[in-house]
Amino acid sequence: MTAFQLTVNGEARQVDDALVGESLLYVLRNRLGLPGSKNACEEGECGSCSVLLDDELVCACLELGAAAAGCDVVTVEGLAPPASEPAEALLTDVQRAMVEAGGVQCGFCTPGFVVAIHDLLARQPEPTPLAVREALAGNLCRCTGYGRIVAAVEAVVVGRRAPAEVGAGAANGTAGENGAATVGTRNDAPNGSDGTATTGAHNGAAPTTGAQNGAANGRTEAADGLGNGAATRAVDGRREGGAP
Repeated sequence: MTAFQLTVNGEARQVDDALVGESLLYVLRNRLGLPGSKNACEEGECGSCSVLLDDELVCACLELGAAAAGCDVVTVEGLAPPASEPAEALLTDVQRAMVEAGGVQCGFCTPGFVVAIHDLLARQPEPTPLAVREALAGNLCRCTGYGRIVAAVEAVVVGRRAPAEVGAGAANGTAGENGAATVGTRNDAPNGSDGTATTGAHNGAAPTTGAQNGAANGRTEAADGLGNGAATRAVDGRREGGAP
């Protein structure tokens, strides 16, 4: 008999009076009360007992429980965010996609697929269809024919991509921050009339650029007007007061 400690789903768990030859799968299910990992082939062929052992995807039936002492184990129960009450337990986006795409039928293989898909997408956020099939080759399903499971993975990829695209669009739209305030005045006042209208602010440039340009243009126009007027008056004066 032996005793050891595991970190399972972020929580330290003590295992006492275990047989040295007990598999990690047996320890998880029978000693720690975590039945999510399924016991099917016990030969590492079906993938229904897949867990993450120190961030590596493994078949729990092939790992000795005692050999995993001190390691970090994540089972299907530990993938969803923690809930304050059992009734509030949440599903991950992978689990929801599996349900919505029809990737769950008898459900026996589902926990292993869910863990394997999470592992895949953590390593490859946008895998190719071939990469998806290769990554899930170690998980067997007798019900779905795999097509719906692959479709679920594609749905998760698209769903995770959408928030990133929305965030990027919002960042581009607010690049000018204060410049948005001048968009409506671009056509209302000629550039330089009061220094408020500027195309640069519309495109996200610093709002002071247009104001400076407008002020400069306004000063130039004023200078030109004063200069031309003064010159005209001087010429007229000479003409009027000069020799006939």
